[in-house]
This record gives sequence, structure tokens and C-alpha cells, in this order.
Amino acid sequence: MKKVILIFVMGLSIGGILCAQEYRTGIGIRGGFASGLTLKHFVNPKLAFEGLLTTRWQGVNLTGLFEIHKQRAFDVKHLVWYYGGGAHLGFYNGNDVSWGRSGAAYTIFGLDGIIGIEYSFIEIPLNLGIDIKPAVNLMGYTGLWPEGAISVRYVF
Repeated sequence: MKKVILIFVMGLSIGGILCAQEYRTGIGIRGGFASGLTLKHFVNPKLAFEGLLTTRWQGVNLTGLFEIHKQRAFDVKHLVWYYGGGAHLGFYNGNDVSWGRSGAAYTIFGLDGIIGIEYSFIEIPLNLGIDIKPAVNLMGYTGLWPEGAISVRYVF
């Protein structure tokens, strides 16, 4: 993990100090209940797709989200609200989770919601976000899973 953070910081340094007010694509790390990678791409200034590849309980989860971005949260330049929804698919081993049966394998599928706020820096190509992402599993181990995370993205 230290190597990933070091490479990420070096990439930011090499990226220079030029960054537009709006970004088109951002890639980075996500830390929270489930941690991993985030990739966000805007199809227009207010609509974005975000993909998450996260791990939790020694399993893996892939999430796709459609997000609507609103401008100027709290009347602060470069600070925006967003909300949206999507779906997830995950794979877990029952031996590695507190909620599963020993020896069982779980494939989960469900729906996700998201609401968050993010700030894009002008001086450096960096975006910081915090969100709440509740998910409900419809297949596999069913139930509601509240999640939240902080994301750091290199934007271009």
C-alpha cells in the first residue's frame, strides 16, 4: 500500500500545476468501509459515470454508478454536490466474512445509491471527495449495507 501511495504522490508532482476548473476524467484511491480504486468520467459537465473496484472481508466488489453533479455547494467555487445510483457485483468466501457460513462462497448482486461532495483544486490536478453510498444486496447474502468513503483522484 505504501508503494501505491508513493507512486500516486509522484504522479501528482510530475503532473504539474495546471488543472482546469472542470475535469473530464479522474482516477484514484478510495478509503472507507470498502477500500480500493475509483475512476470517474464525465460525459458532460453535470453527468458522470464512476466505477469502483473495492475490497472488503478479503473479497472483491465491482460497482458502476451514474452521477448527477450540481454546481457550487455552499457557494464555494470548485465545491460541488452530487448524487446518483447504480449496481454492484461482488465475490466473497464464507470463511473470511463475519456474516457468512464457513465453506460457503457468495456471489452478491445489488443496487447502490450515492450522495457526496467533492472539491477540485485549481493549482494541482487533484480532486477530493467524501460520500455516503448505501447498497442493498438482492442476490447472495441479502441485506442493506451502509457505506461511506473518502476519495482522492488525479484528474485530467
